[in-house]
Amino acid sequence: MAVTSELNVAFSDTLQFDRYQPADATPKGLVIDIHGGGWFRGDKQKDQDVATWFAQNGYLTIVPNYHLVPEGYFPVPLEDMDQLFKQIRQQYPNLPVAVFGSSAGGNMAVEMGIKYKIPVISLSGILDIKSWLETHQDVVAKPDQKQDFKNAASSTINQTGDDDPFYKWFILNYLKDPHLADQATPASHIKAKSGPMLLVNSLNEFVPISGVFQVSTQLARFQTPVETILLSGTRHAKGYLKEVQPNILLFLKKYLTNRSD
Repeated sequence: MAVTSELNVAFSDTLQFDRYQPADATPKGLVIDIHGGGWFRGDKQKDQDVATWFAQNGYLTIVPNYHLVPEGYFPVPLEDMDQLFKQIRQQYPNLPVAVFGSSAGGNMAVEMGIKYKIPVISLSGILDIKSWLETHQDVVAKPDQKQDFKNAASSTINQTGDDDPFYKWFILNYLKDPHLADQATPASHIKAKSGPMLLVNSLNEFVPISGVFQVSTQLARFQTPVETILLSGTRHAKGYLKEVQPNILLFLKKYLTNRSD
């Protein structure tokens, strides 16, 4: 299916999104695609490939930028997504909306699903924050020096297995104040029925699978549909995207329908 795109559409004084859509068909729905990068690096252009794929499969896709650290300490990126969501609802009142995110974007996607009750697809979402920090107090936080993020393909970033020092570093870098860890942990916000979720993680990557268990357990408590996929190996987020693309399309077909809430 042919795809058209419109780049750098403003949704605030300082932020923009890119729009990808089927060229010759009415969209089945709208997918917000939130890029990863640990809240300190990355850009919407990194997800051009994913957004194009969504559009080829019939979904209008919005890929936003958001404030990164040091301008975007928690909860600023989530507030950016609130502003985006408001504009999307005004511009597309009749299209059902889902949200997709990788890594840090997966965290933000889950938070949007909790708040707005929309379907969520999270690849390697940063979901375990508070309890992980409490049980890893002896880990010395260190920045990632293994990859050149700006020049590396998105699917090759952080494909080296667990890296507790880096995981701790970018979480604390995002929080700025460690006392905000509970507020930044998605599972702690699930206190009613949320949007349905598809949570994917590799078993031995640098993002711990404990966050998947925390979120899925809470969702089940409130009878919210949740699907989990745990893959072998160390691949992170877009590193296993092709393998789970059929699952993503089935999830959207099942849950991305017109909703009254």
